[in-house]
Amino acid sequence: MALWNSRFKKQLAESALKFSSSIDIDQKLFNEDIDGSIAHVRMLSKQKIISPAEEKKIIDSLEEIRNEILNNKLKLDWKKEDIHSVIEERLVEKIGETGKKLHTARSRNDQIALDERLYIKKEIGVLEKLISSFQKVLLKIADKHKDTIIPGYTHLQRAQPILFAHHLLAYIEMLQRDKERLSDLLKRVNLSPLGAAAFAGTSILIDRYYSAKLLKMNGIIENSIDAVSDRDVLIELISACSIIMMHLSRLSEELILWSSQEFSFASFDDEYATGSSLMPQKKNPDFAELIRAKTGRVYGSLIGLLTVMKALPLAYNRDMQEDKYHLFNAVDTTKDCLNIITELLMHTNFNKNRFVDELKGDLSLATDLVDYLVRKNVPFRKAHNLVGKVVSKCVEENLKLHQLSISDYKKISTKFDDDIYELFNPGVSIKNKKSEGSTSYKEVEKQIQKWKKILK
Repeated sequence: MALWNSRFKKQLAESALKFSSSIDIDQKLFNEDIDGSIAHVRMLSKQKIISPAEEKKIIDSLEEIRNEILNNKLKLDWKKEDIHSVIEERLVEKIGETGKKLHTARSRNDQIALDERLYIKKEIGVLEKLISSFQKVLLKIADKHKDTIIPGYTHLQRAQPILFAHHLLAYIEMLQRDKERLSDLLKRVNLSPLGAAAFAGTSILIDRYYSAKLLKMNGIIENSIDAVSDRDVLIELISACSIIMMHLSRLSEELILWSSQEFSFASFDDEYATGSSLMPQKKNPDFAELIRAKTGRVYGSLIGLLTVMKALPLAYNRDMQEDKYHLFNAVDTTKDCLNIITELLMHTNFNKNRFVDELKGDLSLATDLVDYLVRKNVPFRKAHNLVGKVVSKCVEENLKLHQLSISDYKKISTKFDDDIYELFNPGVSIKNKKSEGSTSYKEVEKQIQKWKKILK
């Protein structure tokens, strides 16, 4: 018998029960559900709503049920409406009438809201650890490649030479913001809705602050309507996961490009690449591609939950049952992708010498010529125009910057002297950077040392 059908003369039709059952998804919350129930029972005992003997009997039985679920001794099937029903019905089976006191001054509405918050609280810690592990791998590679020069890109066109370490450090910064978002979210997650009951509170003298304290939460959600009808923290977490996935997808796209024959910069270990069933020469970056694709899955969860919530009147509506599908999908996908991209990077080799010769005199050094003229008191916009003419001539004659004669340079501007040829080494370009946070050897080393302290 369902927990709610005391006023009904008929049982729910099997097709309706199957359609509405959520046990297949919310069984994942059994630990959180039991933890919340134990805190609730302790509070009921403290308030003398149940006796100490009843408290012990219920809690001991709840722990037995926890072990039954962990050891697959308690059957969880679709004929049970949800995880709350499974646990409460099993409790009544074990201890009879005393088990029926568990739900005193509580509704499934505040119960599930609590379960979700306890789950999010736990998963935030897991996500933060996974992000930190990934940052450490990126930092290790950056430290190894702090003198490896690559072309930097804007609009996917060569822009200026940079240090590969500088490029990787940008991702470490992104991931740090991801952790900060999660940490900030925790402040809003760690508040208890328990005791809000269905939505209007209860006439039974409970102590909401006490049960919140037992659950190591920082307080309660004061408005009982908001406590059961809000899903902002779920949306925020999925949003944070979406941003994390966007960062992983951007790096995955670069790994895919770098591993192509055209770039020949990244090479994956055989354990983290696949071949073709038709073309024997292929070595495909499938795992980076899958991360890129799974980003859409997490984005879908964000839009899915926003769509569920967008038109719901206060307070609780059964629509909210769908929230867990989106929550679990987003969190599990993000965790899986963080794990695999960390492993992938640990088993990727980068060709340190790939661009050494190619970047000598490359047109990506044109900005250094502009700066050269600026240092000779040529107004920036004029310097930009003059160097544009240099680039145009090089393109027309299929030359690199260092292959253009000094006489050709002087025809464009008398400000050019023989010392310009010193600029056509990409290492010099990097060394000459002065601004804080730039790609200079000194600034990159400073950033690496900073992150070593933060991520130790």
